[in-house]
Amino acid sequence: MAGTLRVPRGRGAAGGVLLVLLGAWGGLLPFVGPYLDFGFAPDDAWVYDTDRLQLSVAPGAATVLGGLVVLGTANRVLGVLGAWLAVLGGAWFAVGGPLAALWDVPGVGAPLGTEQGRRVAEQLAGFTGLGVVIVLVAALALGRFTARVARPADSEPGEEERAPSGATQPLVYGRYARETPPPSLGARPAPSPPGSPGSAEPSGLSAFPPRDQRIAGERREER
Repeated sequence: MAGTLRVPRGRGAAGGVLLVLLGAWGGLLPFVGPYLDFGFAPDDAWVYDTDRLQLSVAPGAATVLGGLVVLGTANRVLGVLGAWLAVLGGAWFAVGGPLAALWDVPGVGAPLGTEQGRRVAEQLAGFTGLGVVIVLVAALALGRFTARVARPADSEPGEEERAPSGATQPLVYGRYARETPPPSLGARPAPSPPGSPGSAEPSGLSAFPPRDQRIAGERREER
């Protein structure tokens, strides 16, 4: 049972790295955005309040923690839990703002951009679009940890079955085979000619020689 819970340690490496980067971006954007002139008001770096804690820091920390678990674990259960934690963080990025307004949380601040397109890009990069991407990556990581590869009954627990790369069909030896089996394979001897004591052909057929033999005999008689 313990072997079935183990997975290769690098199975969630790519997804884990992406989740850590996305979570760090979402958690730090309200604080470092003014340096890039891309973020949310006020136009000062490292401004902290409880709204940013609830809407940016908390889901960012959940995503980073889930990504680290997915990145470093070799246990199927821990990988699933880490992926679900990242899913929750991404979902809160996407819908946390409208839901938090129900308990009088106004948000992290208005976007810094003045053009409509830039304001939409800041909102997508910091919350809605970011949350959707995090949920997608976490769901892919969750699928990798929950998927199971079929293995033969006599293989070791946790060992994945892999088909041989250069597999060919086995040679068939017998009456109609093109190749004669080597003696080491223990093949049966070649069939006896028709009409002989060891032949499997009916005895009545032995009175009729093959066609080529009849023709040769008729030619000899004509001569």
